[in-house]
Amino acid sequence: MKTIVVALGGNALGNNPTEQIEKVAHAVKPIADLIEDGHQVILAHGNGPQVGMINLAFEVATNHSDVTPAMPFPECGAMSQGYIGYHLQNALQEELRNRNIEKHVATIITQVEVDPKDSAFQHPSKPIGSFYSKEDAVKLAALRGYVMIEDASRGYRRVVPSPIPKKIVELDIIHSLIKEGHVVITVGGGGIPVIRENNKFIGVAAVIDKDFASATLADQIDADSLVILTAVDQIKLNYKTPQEISISDISVQDLNVHIKEGHFLKGSMLPKVQAAISFVEKKSGRTAIIASLEEAKAAIEGHAGTLIHQ
Repeated sequence: MKTIVVALGGNALGNNPTEQIEKVAHAVKPIADLIEDGHQVILAHGNGPQVGMINLAFEVATNHSDVTPAMPFPECGAMSQGYIGYHLQNALQEELRNRNIEKHVATIITQVEVDPKDSAFQHPSKPIGSFYSKEDAVKLAALRGYVMIEDASRGYRRVVPSPIPKKIVELDIIHSLIKEGHVVITVGGGGIPVIRENNKFIGVAAVIDKDFASATLADQIDADSLVILTAVDQIKLNYKTPQEISISDISVQDLNVHIKEGHFLKGSMLPKVQAAISFVEKKSGRTAIIASLEEAKAAIEGHAGTLIHQ
């Protein structure tokens, strides 16, 4: 039996609550396969489309009403964790019961501590929410203090910092649930980014990359493996070119060489690869896998995906 952190992409969960209910019923099947095989699974997930939807809903409501307050971004993240977790835990619990597996599934609304001196706070880079005209972007920046940038000539969007995760605040609770054999859903959307001031945690308007948060979680619970499920079946070199090559097995050292060669896109595969490396290189014997959702079980068994090792 292995302890495995599985990071599920937010795009696999749909763009609205109705679509999400349908998609999670499919998404939990490979997770249930791993549990049925005897592995202790901790599930993390993205929240990009979902937190954007929540943030946009409050922006629209606030712009058209004096009654609806603006919702701080950390609270939007917490909302997304709650409703995604609600759907995931219900779907996974049902799938396990259909297989006569008696395990409880619980979602932890998770805070992740970040360094207030992280350079990301001086260089916001993560686009969130909808597109605006330049005129409206200037108004929002003045009214709410947003940092607005032009995004690929499609208009202006708000950007927030993307700091590196340092510590999972609810780690002891997660440990306790794992020890009791429960399935835990945690660090949703990378966790709610917080900074610590004495005994108080304060949420900040930022987005932690969910793959880095998953790698931090996997490290801090000393998991055996980190599995990052994405839209492609394996890591590719020369992606979408006639020279494309799929990688089934690779060392951290060789993967770092390919990063320097510029093979991985910054907003796509690069953070997944970097997160996998950060987990594997910290302790001997660890592995990471990058694979498609449909091939999660086969990847664990060594028949699919890309295995990353020391």
